[in-house]
Amino acid sequence: MASFWTWAAAAILYAVFLAWHQNWRGRLSPGEIEATLAKLRAQGAGDNGRNDLSTLKAFLQADDGRPFHMLNVVRLASGPVRDPLGREGSARQVMAGYTRMFLPALLARGGYPAFAARKVGGYFDTWGVEPGPDWSFIALMRYRSRRDLAKLVCDPRFSGAHEFKFAAMPQTFNFPAHRLGGLMIQPPVWVAIVLGLAAAVAQIGWLLTGAGTAQ
Repeated sequence: MASFWTWAAAAILYAVFLAWHQNWRGRLSPGEIEATLAKLRAQGAGDNGRNDLSTLKAFLQADDGRPFHMLNVVRLASGPVRDPLGREGSARQVMAGYTRMFLPALLARGGYPAFAARKVGGYFDTWGVEPGPDWSFIALMRYRSRRDLAKLVCDPRFSGAHEFKFAAMPQTFNFPAHRLGGLMIQPPVWVAIVLGLAAAVAQIGWLLTGAGTAQ
């Protein structure tokens, strides 16, 4: 019986993980899209010169219900900067004022940082583009769905948080992308492996303990 409960617990934990990780609500409805854009317009998101609401609208209207990754290419300010509260610090310190609020909200909606890397060299194998800034790092953020992105971008809690990002990042660009493949193991796979191994080890431990007790 203990063996059964070990595997049942692993199955329940995996079901909870999938409930958080996967999009079970399907595509955005036209009403949801219009409500999102109305909230953003009311917040003045299209008036700051940083957000293109027409591009966002087209992306939401093309919702396929699948998760996606947002590629962010960032140049941090090289010297000290002032945050929206007037405090001076490095760009990374000021940027932390945004990530402290953004990451918990992203995680709550089945998203997470999938990959991040710091630039360590110059540009090569590069042509056909204008000379770019001295980018600092890239970050690949996983979103569970376009609905979750819509909820996050119009969350009023972030209206002030974005000012920290604007202060720390003089230049950036991003775009959404779908995964085509690769050797990196995706969470639904490695979580299943980890839970399966944990259940197997627990079962072996129970059997050995039971065998020792029987002797």
